[in-house]
Amino acid sequence: MIKEFLLPDLGEGLTESEIVSWHVAVGDIVTLNQVIADVETAKAVVELPSPYAGRVAQLHEQAGTVVEVGAPIVSFEVAGTDTGNGGDAGSRAGASGATAEGTAPATFSPEEPQKRTPNLVGYGAVPERTGRPARRRWLTDGQAQAPAAAASAPAPAPASPNAGAAEPDVAAESSVSPTAERPRSTPPVRKLARDLGIDLADISGTGPHGLIVRSDVTRAAVEDAADVADVLGDATQPNVGARLLPPSSADPGPAPGAGTSGVREERVPIAGMRKHTAAAMVASAFTAPHVTVFLTVDVTESMELLARLRGQETFEGVKLTPLTLAAKAVCLALQRHPSLNSRWDEAARDIVQYRYVNLGIAAATPRGLMVPNVKDAQALGLRELAAALGTLAQTARAGKTTPADLSGGTFSISNVGVFGIDAGTPILNPGEAGILALGAVRQQPWVHDGALAVRQVMTLSLSFDHRLVDGEQGARFLSDVGAVLEEPAMALALM
Repeated sequence: MIKEFLLPDLGEGLTESEIVSWHVAVGDIVTLNQVIADVETAKAVVELPSPYAGRVAQLHEQAGTVVEVGAPIVSFEVAGTDTGNGGDAGSRAGASGATAEGTAPATFSPEEPQKRTPNLVGYGAVPERTGRPARRRWLTDGQAQAPAAAASAPAPAPASPNAGAAEPDVAAESSVSPTAERPRSTPPVRKLARDLGIDLADISGTGPHGLIVRSDVTRAAVEDAADVADVLGDATQPNVGARLLPPSSADPGPAPGAGTSGVREERVPIAGMRKHTAAAMVASAFTAPHVTVFLTVDVTESMELLARLRGQETFEGVKLTPLTLAAKAVCLALQRHPSLNSRWDEAARDIVQYRYVNLGIAAATPRGLMVPNVKDAQALGLRELAAALGTLAQTARAGKTTPADLSGGTFSISNVGVFGIDAGTPILNPGEAGILALGAVRQQPWVHDGALAVRQVMTLSLSFDHRLVDGEQGARFLSDVGAVLEEPAMALALM
């Protein structure tokens, strides 16, 4: 029999995903939970497991296609029983229900529950009878539709109108009516609306069947700040999510009017990572009142310390950079200035102060800007922190960052110095109170011990949410970070 695999919700409440690549082709034999495709969610590329064991009958979508959740992407030819002869004959026999004496059960049998196997997408695929219930779909009139799994059950005999009126389905009415009154959206979108102070009841959804999506919420949040079309138009330009990051090393092309042939313009669809980054940066820029302060410090002693540590056996195999020391300094300073490690909860009218630090590091990857974070960075020593930062960067550039690595950040660092940039005004990650940009380390004339000398100097740029952080608090935090980078021994005074 033929089984269709519908694109599942990958656990982020997304309405669509892009198929990056297929690992199988038509005619391939696959096993249950075998990885069949790479799918890009908002910012991560995850592996998609097969929900069936059988033969790939059809690939409904090509690589590079953006597919809505619930749409078919691949069909499988599966067998309920196996005649033992193999091949197509066995598949046809199993599909028709015919079995021979002494036959063995097929690899996949709907009657036999399959054991869940952990993978990147929840706990993997299982047959319909034991799997996760299908997501509720919505009709255009606002009424809830029965789960898709119910479609496979035998349909009841049609009842007459009089019979339906005499015996109403009370259970169905009680479960459907309250749900239909609730604005249709996903959990992450509802959380974003709470953070922005937006009432979903006042928004008309532009998603499938009236679903309220992120862009609807961000549009409502900026209506009073600027013309929506202009804001969203600017937000979709390249590098809006990383204003400090220069464009990739690509030739800008010939100047207009030059004697060239071929295409003079190129249009790139706004989708996937770029679409998510633009929406997040618009929400951040027009929700949190940004303030940026700067501090230039002499990091000569820090650079000398890094050179000494690189020669020690303890740090063999890990990469030590100014970012490593800055990350440690940030963790120490956040303990003294918790307002920089907090979140504004508009819905609850609370300020949430974190007792831990999930340190995000902005990473420029071939797929765009990512900000994965090191969990509980405050508990790591310098060597462990350096190793974690190295692993984080390698995973991001390889496109293997998981959604868990990209969520839950409490403070971020953007190391723009690697691109030769001295300073800038970084944009906060939504929900975070602060972000620190590290400038390039340069040799400059500097007054040291009362005399002019050539020293290694770096500029620090701190952006913070002025609802959560006063100017004094932001200045003191940046001063503490600078003190550690200027004289690493000051770290002992901050512990």
